[in-house]
Amino acid sequence: MGVGSVSAMVTLRERKTQYGIIVNLPHDHTAVSVNAAITNAFAGFPPSLKRTLTWDQGVEMASHEVLTLATGIPVFFAERSSPWQRGANENFNGLVRQYFPKGTNLAVHSARHVNHVMKELNTRPRKNLAYDTPAARFRAEHYAQEKPVK
Repeated sequence: MGVGSVSAMVTLRERKTQYGIIVNLPHDHTAVSVNAAITNAFAGFPPSLKRTLTWDQGVEMASHEVLTLATGIPVFFAERSSPWQRGANENFNGLVRQYFPKGTNLAVHSARHVNHVMKELNTRPRKNLAYDTPAARFRAEHYAQEKPVK
């Protein structure tokens, strides 16, 4: 959430490849806006990487049934005050806050800048990926899904 809880960013992190997505919502974070942002963000994902979505207890997921119908992705909710149930996303949020600190106006960041940050984070080698990058793992998974079966 940005200053005054007007602007917000949606962060999503894929578990297998650790690929992270950041979507800026500069004007509101209603259920309709969040659903549209998530649906658009998942559009290019291979089916094997779109199995579930774990969310916190925020009101922006009030229309989670609509999101599930639009994407085919069931939404699960973490227990209140239990960030460890969404550990991968919380870790990604910490990385994102290096670029977009808490309590700042998120509306001032262009989509181009947000995409640059997302690319930078996804091309950063990770120890738990044997120093591979989330972007490389994501590409490999995406390619594996596109290969024809013999």
